[in-house]
Amino acid sequence: MKRIGVLTSGGDAPGMNACVRALVLTAHANELEVIGFQRGFNGVIEQQYQTLSPYHVSSIIQNGGTILKSARCEAMHTDAGLQQAAQNLHDLQLDALLVIGGDGSFRGCVELSKFYKGQLLGIPGTIDNDVDGSDFTIGFATALDTALDAIDKIRDTADAFERIFLVEVMGRHTGYLAVAAGIAAGAEQIICPELASELDLDKIAQHVEQARKHRGNCSYIIVIAETMYPGGVSALATDLEKRGIECRAAILGHIQRGGRPVGADRILATKLGAYAVEQLLQGAHMMMAGEINGQAGLYPLALTGDKKKQVDSYLLRWQQQVAQY
Repeated sequence: MKRIGVLTSGGDAPGMNACVRALVLTAHANELEVIGFQRGFNGVIEQQYQTLSPYHVSSIIQNGGTILKSARCEAMHTDAGLQQAAQNLHDLQLDALLVIGGDGSFRGCVELSKFYKGQLLGIPGTIDNDVDGSDFTIGFATALDTALDAIDKIRDTADAFERIFLVEVMGRHTGYLAVAAGIAAGAEQIICPELASELDLDKIAQHVEQARKHRGNCSYIIVIAETMYPGGVSALATDLEKRGIECRAAILGHIQRGGRPVGADRILATKLGAYAVEQLLQGAHMMMAGEINGQAGLYPLALTGDKKKQVDSYLLRWQQQVAQY
């Protein structure tokens, strides 16, 4: 092995730069040349790339975003696009390609493997923490801290005016971020896919009324995962007001994907980036470098999107038990 490629794909996540840094430094130590592709798989297809040396990554570990940029790539959903990507990788004489991203990016790797003859390895980078094969994904810890800081500030104004707030966090089809942020912020209710496939507005209103019966007029925070309600959290606030529950909606949005990575993300990113390069040298192919119980390991790329990883069931039960207090 002499030359490898790397790209960041899908939604950006704090710690992606730290991961790029670790894999470039590890590759350099093993006398491997690293080619960095711009804007995800688009850079592979459009041949937008640069050689990455230790100099290029010397001061990026603390930065959010990704120096390689990221984007979705519609061409990777077609055979023509996949074939072009594979041909370009072959023309560059790349022995392997490292993809930092989520399960959608890894599905792209699976499809690319039908045409590309080199090794393919994934590294989980997404704030949603919805990838099987790793307890945590790069970016989740920072997104949690960002969401928690915002909810704490919302609590301040909610206390001052004795108001009810609905706070929407990211997470697509999983409640990892909603549950973690809701528990850490002391939210009175958490709404996520793991607790309900459909929302019972009367039950939500009943929870609010029960809490105010116990505590009197007070602040009340509901943390909700995105995509849980048609029309979003603003529509939910409107529909709850029709049931006599006056509330305000707050959408945290893309603020959760930005910012300097916290220490936990920098360490995880460094560990997985270095481990991924070492495993490539050992012949790893069509695997993802993840961490389970503190130990780095490999997990089949094709299984990373099976959604078998579960939100902590104990915390979910506890939240439901105390929701009325």
